[in-house]
Amino acid sequence: MDQRMKELAGRLVRYCVDVQPGEKVLIEANEADTTPLVELLIDEIYAAGAQPFVQYEIASVNRKLLRQCTEEQMQLQYQGYADILKNMHATIGIRGMLNAAEMSDVPKEGMECYSNARAMLRQYRMDKKWVLLRYPNHAIAQLANMSLEAYEDFYYSVCNLDYAELEEKAMPLKKLMEQTDRVHITGPGTDLEFSIKDIPVVPCCGKMNIPDGEVFTAPVKDSVNGFITFNLPSVFQDICFENIKLVFKDGKIVEATSNHTEELNWILDTDEGSRYTGEFSFGINPNIRKCTNDGSVDEKMWGSIHLTPGNFCDGASNGNESKIHWDMVLAQTPEYGGGKIYFDDVLIREDGRFVPEELQGLNI
Repeated sequence: MDQRMKELAGRLVRYCVDVQPGEKVLIEANEADTTPLVELLIDEIYAAGAQPFVQYEIASVNRKLLRQCTEEQMQLQYQGYADILKNMHATIGIRGMLNAAEMSDVPKEGMECYSNARAMLRQYRMDKKWVLLRYPNHAIAQLANMSLEAYEDFYYSVCNLDYAELEEKAMPLKKLMEQTDRVHITGPGTDLEFSIKDIPVVPCCGKMNIPDGEVFTAPVKDSVNGFITFNLPSVFQDICFENIKLVFKDGKIVEATSNHTEELNWILDTDEGSRYTGEFSFGINPNIRKCTNDGSVDEKMWGSIHLTPGNFCDGASNGNESKIHWDMVLAQTPEYGGGKIYFDDVLIREDGRFVPEELQGLNI
């Protein structure tokens, strides 16, 4: 047993979801190879005086179901799952992945049924303590173009970070964002402006996602104008999108292109809120310095930002509701082309590095 995994299990239970005696904790695991971590979590939850519960999903099995499923069938499939969630105090989600493209040949209608059914799970999960993470295996290492050993070294360095220290360093950025009205982002293929006035700001430092490290808010819904080009790949519904360019007018995405333009627009037409944004965030994890082709990791990359078509994040509502929440990442360090961010016409970050004196603790 890798002792770093044991340390991670303890961190997830004691720090991330702060399990208390008598609580019920659901471990939501994807793929059977996550079992070593699941077993460690069960031990840690029992040691905390709480009750563990386990729910497994297998991507290849889901693929078989979704290729011929109906909306009614999927709603019934996940109703039982939702009933379990209602009775939990906390959830720990482990995303194992054996094949990043497992769902690539599922019809759009099947994916839509799946997305609609799982929307109710989000409703019950978000009002509890929760944390979500990837599981290090050969597939995720290959996606990141690393050996498994190299990926595990990277993975544990970013997951077992001192998040309490990172949160302390993030507080001046939170305060500055709370005082800001206009945001202006420039860079290759990007010239975008919007307001974040009076929208709450939330630092994320190990309490909901692992690896973590971001400070997020949301644009005022109808304030986004201009265009932005995301330079990191983004896998959504098992399709790898590259070079996504979005054009905004009065908050709405009026033009969207990528290497899969048709599929991109189909997703953005999911509902009324999917062409508006629900989140704007700075990535601040100092140990994430390059793209791993995994959005849940890359959105925390130091020197990056992400902008999110779809539903707002809990704690920073701008009123936009949608069944989707798609974090698209723009890295602005020199090796990714650089870029500048202004708050109310004052330069705040250039080529990934914060400029104000009070934000120097976030630089590396």
